[in-house]
Amino acid sequence: MIKNKLKQIWAAGQTTVNGWLSIGNPFTAEIMAAQGYDSLSIDLQHGALDYSMLLPMFQAMRASGVVPMARVPWLEPGIVMKVLDAGAYGVICPMVNTYEQAAQFVSYLRYPPAGQRSFGPTRANFSAGANYAAEANDEILAFAMVETAEAMRNLEAIVATPGLDGVYVGPADLTFSLHQGRLAPAFDREEPEMIEALQTIVATCKKFGKRSALHCGTPDYAARAVGWGYDMTTVSGDSRLLAAAALHSVSRFRDLTGHNMAATASGKGSY
Repeated sequence: MIKNKLKQIWAAGQTTVNGWLSIGNPFTAEIMAAQGYDSLSIDLQHGALDYSMLLPMFQAMRASGVVPMARVPWLEPGIVMKVLDAGAYGVICPMVNTYEQAAQFVSYLRYPPAGQRSFGPTRANFSAGANYAAEANDEILAFAMVETAEAMRNLEAIVATPGLDGVYVGPADLTFSLHQGRLAPAFDREEPEMIEALQTIVATCKKFGKRSALHCGTPDYAARAVGWGYDMTTVSGDSRLLAAAALHSVSRFRDLTGHNMAATASGKGSY
């Protein structure tokens, strides 16, 4: 089986950068895969796509050698096993709040005797190389998302779950939950109590020898997270990067030509 490059990089004491795919399009995935990310995660939870797009996106990413990952919609065995059969080398599961849920998640990723994953790696048999059944348990990464106040209360139990490789932090939901809706959900938090929570997660992961990952909005914040000890940071994603680049391009054009939005507003919606 082809080895998981993320594990190799971490074993060498280095950190990794992950990209995020929420646009259901193989060409977009192919473009993102060529930009130098260590891994790319396809978002089946909130992304504008489903399994029928995930598989061709994995195929489009293959030539780059980027590690293919996926965030599943929920803690449900069918979709966890299906993205693995499609060739995922890592699975991120949202809203894992207890040890029991973390243990369930791990069991869905591992073949017996370590878990209850059903055998049928239709695409993975070809994309991951030979001896998949014997080696998959050791190569595939299981990331439980910590993104609620309940998960923070159960943090040590979750992190200590046998077979769990690490924790993936969703800062938007975590902020929303910890502050009971008083703060708007967003990335790159600056509140002292949020930074303390993010650093607590890192420290707990290190205590149990697990990996920590953080979803970030900017490379600057991701670099800070690496300084705190995070092993993997996600630096934005396809939809946000597209929007930011398009806005910059249009704004720059209007600045240079004096064609501001007010001058074109009367034609909005017409062709």
